[in-house]
Amino acid sequence: MSNFLMKKSWVISFVSVLTLSVVLTACGGSKEASGQKVTLTYWNGFTGPDRPAYEELVKQFNDKHPNIQVTMDISPWDALLAKLPTSLASGQGPDIASFDSSLIPQYAKGNLILPVDDIYGKGIDQNVMAKSLVEAMKYNDKLYAVPANTATLLMYYNKDLFKAAGIAAPPSTWAEWQDAILKTTKTNGTDKQYGLVLADHATIPMWPILIWGNGGDILSSDHKKSMLNDSKTVEALKIWADLVANKGISPVNLTGGDADKIFASGKAAMEINGPWMAAGLSGVNFGVAPVPAGPAGKATLANAVAMVIGKNTKHKNEVYEFMKFWNSADAQAYLSSKSGFPPTRTDLNDNAQVKSNPLIPQFAAVANDSRFYLAGLEQFSKIDSDIFTPAIQAITNNKGTVEATMADASKKLDALLSGK
Repeated sequence: MSNFLMKKSWVISFVSVLTLSVVLTACGGSKEASGQKVTLTYWNGFTGPDRPAYEELVKQFNDKHPNIQVTMDISPWDALLAKLPTSLASGQGPDIASFDSSLIPQYAKGNLILPVDDIYGKGIDQNVMAKSLVEAMKYNDKLYAVPANTATLLMYYNKDLFKAAGIAAPPSTWAEWQDAILKTTKTNGTDKQYGLVLADHATIPMWPILIWGNGGDILSSDHKKSMLNDSKTVEALKIWADLVANKGISPVNLTGGDADKIFASGKAAMEINGPWMAAGLSGVNFGVAPVPAGPAGKATLANAVAMVIGKNTKHKNEVYEFMKFWNSADAQAYLSSKSGFPPTRTDLNDNAQVKSNPLIPQFAAVANDSRFYLAGLEQFSKIDSDIFTPAIQAITNNKGTVEATMADASKKLDALLSGK
């Protein structure tokens, strides 16, 4: 499993520290130019098999910047998130930290991190990043982070199961996709086989992709109104809930780990997943393809680990140098080739290092079709865990009609958004 936060539980509790107040230390000017050595601390949770790639990238920066040295404190994400808010609030936190981009609103609202608007256009070019990625770095229209990494989702498919079902190529439209799913689903007997495994909790969000593909959404574009009861949202959920609940294309109540195991065991023809999945499929003859386009067009999900500046750093300019290096073309090409993740930039698809792993350009190619789930929302966890996920589980378990279930969920979401 990658250390990428999407493979953690999607709901992360945030330690409330808003009652703590600390006087912000002035950032001051750059000391590198004056020859003084500066040491920056960087806390993150890159504990997975790609940890050496992140460590090497920091070493490359340190070698090129003898007067700015970055030291990394790497701990499991849950341990990091338990200590980071309090440390930042008390003035003992790091100069730089990384966490899932969904947490940016809480840290920004808590005045624990600094805005970084001025680095974009002055060392980091947002025009070579997917628009959705840049938007995910914002809170209240201000930029508070640069991406530490990013990933998109593709459709993994089992080539052997496709061949056995007479499917010559991966589907590219919903009609082709649903046909392929049904052809590769076996519900009779003891040797069951699933056309598409769809997790519904403790996972990267898969159901929003299906909603987006039909032109629906979870929220309005201004984040002020629920779209769960929108006709296009309801239509999408009726189609896919019927396939799960009544056609048996996927087991119900799956976690992300459950779905991964089924696909890795050769018992599922397809799964929507990220680049980290490939490492666990040594015994599967698999391919990847874009998630088939729905009636509203192409859509997939993206997420990112954000890199932020602790509010009490005395070395903002030096942190900027590190952030610019991290998102440079050379650094991203190296990190992508070693981690298996697509680069944070969209201008590297023809880079030799990036192409050294044939899967990376395919994940990178869908960046501009990708969207972030509930990006920039303080109520992220409540919406996901208390409203959206229970609604999906209800309709896939036939515990109510899609219309009634989503009408109820929509009322709850509107109440939450209005502060009631």
